Amino acid sequence: MARTVRDAKLETRAARSRLPKRDDPHWRTLVPGELHLGYRKRRADAPGKWLVRRYLGAVEKGKNPYQKETLGFADDYRDADGMTVLSYADVQRRAHDWAAAALRGGAVASPRHPTVRDLVEDYVAFLKAERRTGRDADRRASNFILPQLGGLKVSELTTGRLVQWRDALAASPARLRTRKGREQRYRAAPATPGEARARRATVNRTVTVLKAALNRAFEHGRVNDDLAWRRLKPFDKVDVARPGHLSIAEAQRLINSADATSGFRDVAHGALLTGCRYGELCRLLVGDFQRGRIVVRESKSGKPRDVRLTDEAASYFRTLAAGRPADALMFTHADGSAWAKSHQARPMRDACATAQIVPAVGFHQLRHTWASLAVMNGMPLMIVAENLGHTDTRMVEKHYGHLTEDYRDEAIRTSGPRFGVVTTGNVVPLEARR
Repeated sequence: MARTVRDAKLETRAARSRLPKRDDPHWRTLVPGELHLGYRKRRADAPGKWLVRRYLGAVEKGKNPYQKETLGFADDYRDADGMTVLSYADVQRRAHDWAAAALRGGAVASPRHPTVRDLVEDYVAFLKAERRTGRDADRRASNFILPQLGGLKVSELTTGRLVQWRDALAASPARLRTRKGREQRYRAAPATPGEARARRATVNRTVTVLKAALNRAFEHGRVNDDLAWRRLKPFDKVDVARPGHLSIAEAQRLINSADATSGFRDVAHGALLTGCRYGELCRLLVGDFQRGRIVVRESKSGKPRDVRLTDEAASYFRTLAAGRPADALMFTHADGSAWAKSHQARPMRDACATAQIVPAVGFHQLRHTWASLAVMNGMPLMIVAENLGHTDTRMVEKHYGHLTEDYRDEAIRTSGPRFGVVTTGNVVPLEARR
């Protein structure tokens, strides 16, 4: 039977500091005869550690009747962070969660030995809470990461196992959009070099989600070694420039062809004038137009930014905002309701068809158009990057630098060095003879 525990005072730093240093933990009862919280401090100059102990009942002679686990460091010298440094309240909750998982059967999730699922789900929750961008990461995790890797303890990960997962994912067919409740549909497996490249580029984005989750856990001290995934490299030379942007003439046709009655013309026009994402435009308030700029309060990165506007763009937003309350949505449907996910897809297809833009482009292509035309007009890459919400110019150079041949030729003609030397001689080029 469970032995009687003399409860130690563990609630505060001061109380724990008065406990004698020893190898055996000081215990406090959480559930009489079943669950106990422990505190062990062996040295005066180091924080103590929290433990939990669960009574298993009668066992064979010689076997330990308790299941134990170390939960983390006590907040003896540092404030609790809820991850590795735990307050008394933190550790009580964690102890009860640990015991409940044990009673359900199967492997007990250990704070010291987390699974890939633990860390990926924590990362997705962080994105949704702090940045509101967790939808794509959640989808990639649910479909491609957790089914294959979720049950593994992070300590069991090896570079070889991760490479095997990455390569198998690249060789598998891509998923097709499928209605809820229907059997998942797939494309054919990659067959041509172009299809293989595109599939590997997609897999790279999934690898990025996994590594971001693991790196965040490593930075917070939940795992002690990042070598396995640090050695995992993405597929090389698979990214290509974004598809061709719209010309000024095509953009003008698109604006004129977009449905004005539904309010879609305003949304499309706003995207071309700012380079903002569709979701950013949907959340934009009238009051976010300030001092001739657009304030994006919720962006993909989680950081707000100012979008600087041309005189034409500022005039457009000034007209759009005139006489409207500051807390009203800048862009709405004709009935005043908000634009939401996927509402733009069909109006965009219809506008492309009417404007004779072939092949049709998606709404996000309007962002690419703003960036490409800005670059070709000589806007410094850092200014382009800041307006788009990037921290540096790498994304602009990689995805938005697909400039036209005419622009490149003109750049060389106008910016190439000149030495003032006139070539003379008697040789006449063949093409000049008559």
